[in-house]
Amino acid sequence: MNEVAVKDNDFLRQFELRVSGKLAKIEYSSQEKKIFLTKLVFPEDLDDGFRDDFIESVLQIVEKRNLRVVPTSPEIARFLRKHKEYKDLLPVGIRI
Repeated sequence: MNEVAVKDNDFLRQFELRVSGKLAKIEYSSQEKKIFLTKLVFPEDLDDGFRDDFIESVLQIVEKRNLRVVPTSPEIARFLRKHKEYKDLLPVGIRI
C-alpha cells in the first residue's frame, strides 16, 4: 500500500486526500457507533491504485475509532467485497 495522508474534514463530513493537486473525497454521515460512507469522488485522471489506498486508509481510521461501516457507496461496497479482511467493520446483520 502507498502511504497516503488522509484528512478528516469534520465540518464538511468527508475524508480528503490530495494527490497531484487534485482532491479525492469520501463523504460520510455518522449515527451512534456507525459511519455511513455515502459517496466516493475520485478524479478520473488519477491512478486507480490511489483509490484502493485511499479507501483502505479511511477504513483504518474508522477501525481505530471503533466504529462500524455501512457502505452506501457502490465503490466502497465493491472494495469491501474484494477485501474480506475488513468484514469485521460491518455492523451485525449487514452482508455485502
